[in-house]
Amino acid sequence: MNRFHQTLPVWVRAVLLVGVICLVAGTALISYRLSQRPKILTVAVGSLDGEARQSASLIAGQFAAVGSPIRLKIENTGNVLDAAKAFAAGKADLAVVRADVGDLSQARAVAVMAEGVVMIVAPPGSNITSIAKLRDHTVGVVGGEINHHVVEALKKEYDLGHANVTFKDLAPLEVRQAVQTKQVAALILVTPLTDKYISLIKGLFRESATSAPVLIPIDSAGAITDAKGPYESFDIPKGTLRGSPAIPDDDVTTLRVPYMLVANRHLDQQLVGELTKRVMAARRDLAAEQPLIAGIATPTLDADAYIAVHPGAAAFYNGTQLSFMDRWGNAIYLTPMVLGGLASVFAAAWRFLGIRAQGAAQGTLARLCALRENIRDVADEVALRKVEDEIDAVLRAQLAKPAGDDEGGSETLAVIALAQRLETLIHHRRVELAGPAAKA
Repeated sequence: MNRFHQTLPVWVRAVLLVGVICLVAGTALISYRLSQRPKILTVAVGSLDGEARQSASLIAGQFAAVGSPIRLKIENTGNVLDAAKAFAAGKADLAVVRADVGDLSQARAVAVMAEGVVMIVAPPGSNITSIAKLRDHTVGVVGGEINHHVVEALKKEYDLGHANVTFKDLAPLEVRQAVQTKQVAALILVTPLTDKYISLIKGLFRESATSAPVLIPIDSAGAITDAKGPYESFDIPKGTLRGSPAIPDDDVTTLRVPYMLVANRHLDQQLVGELTKRVMAARRDLAAEQPLIAGIATPTLDADAYIAVHPGAAAFYNGTQLSFMDRWGNAIYLTPMVLGGLASVFAAAWRFLGIRAQGAAQGTLARLCALRENIRDVADEVALRKVEDEIDAVLRAQLAKPAGDDEGGSETLAVIALAQRLETLIHHRRVELAGPAAKA
């Protein structure tokens, strides 16, 4: 290889070297730009009223506004069950789901987005004031399949199958008619306790000044919660439905289930940790102006939680995220080694051009050639010895150089050959100087 590149003109070697440098620099630049591009995560969302999509869009907009390294792509799937299905199918990195809906085996919690409260509501004036009194009645399940898990939990706990309680799936647009035509004696729905949803619930019934919807308690909520499912016991506060007197007139025990932002369990921990940090920062910055995201909260961090928290999110909440040195310590340690390697590469490139080697060789040979002229002008033995000492010094310096490639070896041979020639000239000059003295 060395013999091959020695036959190339310097300008050809320079062009090749510049080409290699440009290729390496271009690759490094492209890699850097790619590493600086925001990471885009797809979020599957869905709700019957569109609020899930709106909340996710607010967070995504805040991410873009502050230049976050993570950006969200919102995929509206229709409802929370469809969002869970899209997530389970691997069509989204994240999803806003309800903890009791769909296949969430690959889900790990990032944040609680809202809390859904299970409400069993009977029309105003109804004498159904407990689950036991639902016997032989039909109960409308608002949202249909979305709330089947709730129905199954109630049926199991209260043995509603033997009580001849019938459950009928209802789409939201069918609820009012079903209530007014008495197709159902009560409704089961899961909804956040916000002004908007409370107004919607009251609007399903014909109220009068003396009557209001009846909230039916789930007295065995604690037993259902003990089953380590997605639900927790919750008390609907007195006066939640408002009215005068207050409706209800006392706290009503029921169940609560979280709506959660979940991430695929295979997502990188550092990425999810940064996502969690950004979500909580967005809540802090927007909660005062956007009530939709004011309810974002920390999920349950217990190891036996129904949906375990993602390790990256847990590191953020626990304050155990890796520090700068933890993340980049190895890179900092290896940087000097890399720079040393680059220095070796540049040295090899410089030698490839042959400029330094040729210059050094030409300087040494020129020095010896200059001594040739000096030898002819030497007038005495002392001056000849000085020339010999200088030749010896040049030879020692040349032999002290580290062993190199073929080019370095050729230089040494040339210097030695020229030194031998100079020694011959010194001998002849010594003979010439000794000649007159011998004749005398």
